[in-house]
Amino acid sequence: MSVIDLRSDTVTCPTPEMKTAMMNAPVGDDVYGEDPTINFLEEKTAKLTGKEAGLFCSSGTQSNLLALLTHCGRGDEYIVGQTAHTYRYEAGGAAVLGSIQPQPLDFEPDGSLDLDKVARFIKPDDYHFARTRLLCLENTTGGKVLSMEYLKAAHALAASHDLGFHLDGARVFNAAVKLGMEVREVVRHFDTVSCCLSKGLGAPVGSVLCGPEAFIGQARRWRKMLGGGMRQAGILAAAGIYALDNHVDRLAEDHANALRLAEGLADIKEINVNPDRVQTNMLFAEIGKKIDALAGHLEAEGIIIDRAEHLRLVTHLDVDAEGIEKTIRGFRSFYGK
Repeated sequence: MSVIDLRSDTVTCPTPEMKTAMMNAPVGDDVYGEDPTINFLEEKTAKLTGKEAGLFCSSGTQSNLLALLTHCGRGDEYIVGQTAHTYRYEAGGAAVLGSIQPQPLDFEPDGSLDLDKVARFIKPDDYHFARTRLLCLENTTGGKVLSMEYLKAAHALAASHDLGFHLDGARVFNAAVKLGMEVREVVRHFDTVSCCLSKGLGAPVGSVLCGPEAFIGQARRWRKMLGGGMRQAGILAAAGIYALDNHVDRLAEDHANALRLAEGLADIKEINVNPDRVQTNMLFAEIGKKIDALAGHLEAEGIIIDRAEHLRLVTHLDVDAEGIEKTIRGFRSFYGK
């Protein structure tokens, strides 16, 4: 039985074609700057995002941490969403390793930060306070896409206060596909962006941090300090190159599958889900206290979900339209539909 895993788009496996690209990748010592495949990936991603340079990192967590360490110094502060990945799900790395203070704010329902509130929380130039140095956003946030009008306004606010502007772009290609834009247009207002290759794009490992050349040079030093200097890692970079060449446009299929799944669950009265809120490859549903029984029922049919009453379901390249219909049938059979 093939497994349908809807917990996250991080569970994707390399396709046979991607594995072939990895096996055939020319490699060298990346610490010496001699791995041609890594060099090509970094240049390619920088060009795609409209930035001067790129840096291949082992993960989005590492990529975001390098950005924070480079934007901010000890005793500085960054403003971030309360449930943003860089604040909540990256083990407090900025505080632990960089002595950087987070100033978390609640997200608005559309995934944005209220810019008036952001302005109020920018600290005055007073030695009683940490120095606010950076505004950090995430796109997508909970599957929601930030509008270009909002990003322009957020950039203007950051610039007016001499703040850096960083994007956790773990799913920024989903945002670009949803908006029908090139990713360079989606990120053009940001100084730096972390682009994840191992979620919807399907690579097994890696993110690329993109930004100004001098900034990336300093981030490369931080990467080495954190043990992130890699040797013949072109076999990993090759997967990222293949993903960027072949798996971006197909993200629209994941978006369509997420919408179809939401529509299929919407008429089950025991489930609270709103298809109108599905923008990309995520949907959220209120299940209630039967979640353990539901998860067990679905697992017996080869369908894996998180055991959470506030359930997140994520579509990706390893779940096709047939898998979505099977999942809908699995939910319906549990509720006797």
